[in-house]
Amino acid sequence: MKLRIKFAKHGAIRYIGHLDVMRFFQKAIRRAGIDIKYSEGFSPHPVMSFASPLGVGMESFGEYLDIEVNSITSTQAVKAALNAVTAEGIDILSVKILPDNAKNAMASVAAAGYKITPVMNDAADARSAGCLNDTDVIGEDGGAVRPKYKISELEKKLALFYAQEQIFVNKKTKKSETVTDIKQGIYGLKLGEVTLGKVYAADADDSALYMLVNASSSGNIKPSMALEEFCRFCNMELPPYSYMITRLETYMNVVDESGEEKLLPLEEAGHE
Repeated sequence: MKLRIKFAKHGAIRYIGHLDVMRFFQKAIRRAGIDIKYSEGFSPHPVMSFASPLGVGMESFGEYLDIEVNSITSTQAVKAALNAVTAEGIDILSVKILPDNAKNAMASVAAAGYKITPVMNDAADARSAGCLNDTDVIGEDGGAVRPKYKISELEKKLALFYAQEQIFVNKKTKKSETVTDIKQGIYGLKLGEVTLGKVYAADADDSALYMLVNASSSGNIKPSMALEEFCRFCNMELPPYSYMITRLETYMNVVDESGEEKLLPLEEAGHE
């Protein structure tokens, strides 16, 4: 039996890398007493796979893990057992039973939704990034607060940015550097009152930039890459550590009965 586990990763644990998260879940599943299936061979290991590695320092409320089990009492029992043994900052949000023919989580990923929130260290950083007017009040001590973006100006620039037919960026790997057009992989952007394309996951934070981008293995776009290119387009400096990236959801591509393609959260592939 295949299970798909949706979990959140937030707070201080966001600085833990993907390999450590894998080891954590191996131990948590064992502590929770889940009857997980093991691989065969000389060195058996739990049968599990993650949808998409999360960058160090990023938070997420849409992470996915697939496991195979021999038996379970119920999906709610598995969720409760895991939540009872998880570390602070990792929350199990749902557990679903997958069909036998379902693709694994990693192979299913088509897109991801992100929220990018400005976080400035002080007034000097905020003004140098073009995020504050001289008359803005940011706190009695003059620093250590999140600034208020000049949304109306950035909304106009975002519309012009998204209207471009091509958006070229330099993609660097350990072995090479290539120039890539990422425009077709940016499915939607939202800032303030402006929504461009499709953005499925967004809350009421008008100071945040939301984006829906390609997250498949063949065309993965990092949200930081799109953000940096937008800032270059605006001739706006982006100070280090001046923003927080949160993955809101991870999506798969589904063809409905009418033959139309649409994106659905990975958890929709299963049932309780």
